[in-house]
Amino acid sequence: MKATGIVRRIDELGRVVIPMEIRRTMKIREGDPLEIFTDSNGELILRKYSPMESVEGYAVFLADSIAETIETGVIICDKDVIVAVSNLPKKEYIGQNITAELEQAIENRKTVLNVSEDKLVKIKFDDNAYRSQVIAPILAAGDTYGAIILVSKDRALSDIELKVATSAANYLGKQLT
Repeated sequence: MKATGIVRRIDELGRVVIPMEIRRTMKIREGDPLEIFTDSNGELILRKYSPMESVEGYAVFLADSIAETIETGVIICDKDVIVAVSNLPKKEYIGQNITAELEQAIENRKTVLNVSEDKLVKIKFDDNAYRSQVIAPILAAGDTYGAIILVSKDRALSDIELKVATSAANYLGKQLT
């Protein structure tokens, strides 16, 4: 654990304000759920909650199944990090933060097929270029939770991959409700 040197008091309703600098650094936005942990040393730990963790097993299985079927790279992310990968180097992707550009694409709630290099959305900060990609947001109960992303370096993806990604995103969305 890293000390920040910031001390806050609890108000009469039991609330504590998390400083803006920490919220910005940790990508915690208004309305984001936080998980509360305690340990045997009396420490209190707050962690940003991701419902995608509850379906991570499904996500890994789904990524592998899609990659085998349509022979593309498959990335599944929540709104902060990449949680599952297939047909791509796992060490380079799993646990990596997604870009603000991808986060915005998820928030737009529309499945997109990008086949021209000038429209490709950078997935992670040190991303390699792809020839084409499909981004299908995962929606559940009206909220966005992440995305299924298909990528290809050697061929242009088509409406078939768009439909596969949309179906997979719908499946994971139903697992979250």
